[in-house]
Amino acid sequence: MRNITGRILLGLGGFLLVAGVLATVWAPGMIKKTPEDVNTTTRLSGTLQKLEDDPVPIRATSVTKTDAEATDDQTAVWVNTVCVVVDQGNPPDCGSSDSDERLFKADVDVFATDRVSAEAVNDIDTLPADATPHEGLVNKWPFDAEKQDYPYWDGTTGQAVTAAYDRTENLEGIEAYVYKVEISDAPIEIMEGVPGTYDTVKEIWVEPRTGAVINQTEDQQRYLEDGSRAVSIQLAFSDEQLATSIADAEENLAGLDLMLRTVPMIGFIGGGLCLLAGAGLLLTGRPSGSRREATLSDEERVSVSA
Repeated sequence: MRNITGRILLGLGGFLLVAGVLATVWAPGMIKKTPEDVNTTTRLSGTLQKLEDDPVPIRATSVTKTDAEATDDQTAVWVNTVCVVVDQGNPPDCGSSDSDERLFKADVDVFATDRVSAEAVNDIDTLPADATPHEGLVNKWPFDAEKQDYPYWDGTTGQAVTAAYDRTENLEGIEAYVYKVEISDAPIEIMEGVPGTYDTVKEIWVEPRTGAVINQTEDQQRYLEDGSRAVSIQLAFSDEQLATSIADAEENLAGLDLMLRTVPMIGFIGGGLCLLAGAGLLLTGRPSGSRREATLSDEERVSVSA
């Protein structure tokens, strides 16, 4: 019985050690990679003021999906739809039609990012021919983000700007790095054929281990050439969106901890203990020379003595 139990423990110990090695060597490269099947909806709320009109409440909805057919092992291809509506009369996310006066903005953006570094990728065949080239980070930070500056895509100016690490904050138990984007007097088109400038201050809260954006605020102004303000926009994650982001971060961190910490610990510690216990049972289960001699019959002892 000791021999059987010892062999079982040796087999279990070997299995656990292999699991620990795989979780340490192989799993990080597979887990710390943007999934192929992302489909997220992010909601922001705030205010909009045009020219000298009174501010009105607005709601922004961003739907971000991966294109499963275009995404490969190295690169994720994304389709991002953003709609901003004046939040009056309970409008649909993108207004009832293009002529709905409550619809302020409706854009579709197709881009690609590296599934590990999260930086924009442009030289792939699966992007549409008319896709706008992107630079820097677009919709997330890399896994294991650092307290440093990152290039960050700004769709209004059509170029990468600096997202500077500003501070670390705790959001209901989730540690977040806060990055700040500041743009001043950037030349843009206020609307088609109308030149102007653009100022914005954007803060982005990032859960560093996964690189997920869990909160965001923006204070944006657009000015006509004569210096008069054309548009003022303030946006932030809605309370419901922030709660959802924190819950998602907790779930994702728990999954990372399970695969990258718990499984290796169980594998190495549990596997080592099983191997020691199994080897001990096999060694103590072997009959010694004195015990074998004690089992011999008198006739056998005489034969052995002779």
